[in-house]
Amino acid sequence: ATKIQPAHRDRLAYVYVRQSTPWQVVENRESTERQYQLQSRAVALGWAPSRVETIDEDQGRTGSSATHRTGFQRLVSDVGLGRVGIVLMLEASRLARNNSDWYRLIEICGVSATLIADEGAVDNPRDPNDRLLLGVKGTLSEAELFTLRTRLYEGRWNKARKGRLQFPLPSGYVRSAQDQWELDPDVQVRERFSYVFDVFRREGVARRVVRELKEQGLDLPVRVTAKEGYGSLVWKTPTLSAIIRILRNPAYAGAYVYGRSEYFSERRSPKTGKASAQMRNVAQWPVRITEHHPAY
Repeated sequence: ATKIQPAHRDRLAYVYVRQSTPWQVVENRESTERQYQLQSRAVALGWAPSRVETIDEDQGRTGSSATHRTGFQRLVSDVGLGRVGIVLMLEASRLARNNSDWYRLIEICGVSATLIADEGAVDNPRDPNDRLLLGVKGTLSEAELFTLRTRLYEGRWNKARKGRLQFPLPSGYVRSAQDQWELDPDVQVRERFSYVFDVFRREGVARRVVRELKEQGLDLPVRVTAKEGYGSLVWKTPTLSAIIRILRNPAYAGAYVYGRSEYFSERRSPKTGKASAQMRNVAQWPVRITEHHPAY
C-alpha cells in the first residue's frame, strides 16, 4: 500500500480479464469471477468505483501473442499515455504468455510510473527488486505455456498413433460404448452412403453423383455435432462440396487417419489469428491405420 501514491489514485485503475479459449469462458467460471473481483481490490486500494475500468474484450483469446488482442493493445496504449495508475490482473499469464509482450508492458509501466498488481501484491516497475520479480513472473508464465503445449502435443500424437484420439466422426458412423467406430444404426443412413459410392463407381465424376441424387430427390444424412441436439439426424440437400468431402475422406474406406493437414504458424489469418493449413499428400500422412473400422 505504501507504493501507492496520490498521483496513482488520480489516474484510472485498469482490471484486465482474459480466458484463453471460449470453452474456458463458459466452463471455467471460477477463474472469470476471481478476475472480475479484482475490481473490489482496486476499490480497497483506494480507487473510487467510477475510476475503475475493466478490459474484458480479449475473452476467449490466447495470450501467446498480443497481435489479435485489442484489449491488451488498448491497455498498453492508455498506460503509455499516462492515463493509468495501476493495472490489476489475476496473474502474469492473464496479461501475456509471451515475454516480449510482458517486458514491453513492464517497460511502459516503468516510464509512465504505473503500478502492476495481482491478488496478493502491488509491484512498482521502477523499483529494481519489483522489476526483477515481475520479470521472473513473466518468464515462468511463458515457460508454463511451453510445457503445457509440449505435453498436450505429445499426448495427442501418442493417442493418434494408437488410433484412440477422439474427434467428431464423419456422417455415417457412430461411436460405440466401448469407443469403437461403428456404422450408423439407421438403415436408411447406411443405404444412402452406400448408394453415393455405388453411383461414383459407376459414373466416376462427383458432379454426376450430385446430379443423380437430386434427380432421385435424395438428401444426405448428417448427425448434429453441436451441443444442442447432439447426435440427432438431419437430412440436407446434396452439394458438390459435400460429395467431394465424402469421396475424399479415407474414413469411409475403413482407415483411421490423423494429420492430413499441415499447419504453418508463421502464416495466420488476419481476422482469427489461426494458422493456415495445407493438405498433405497421402504418402505424407503421419498416422494411417487401415482396417481400423467397418468400411463403406
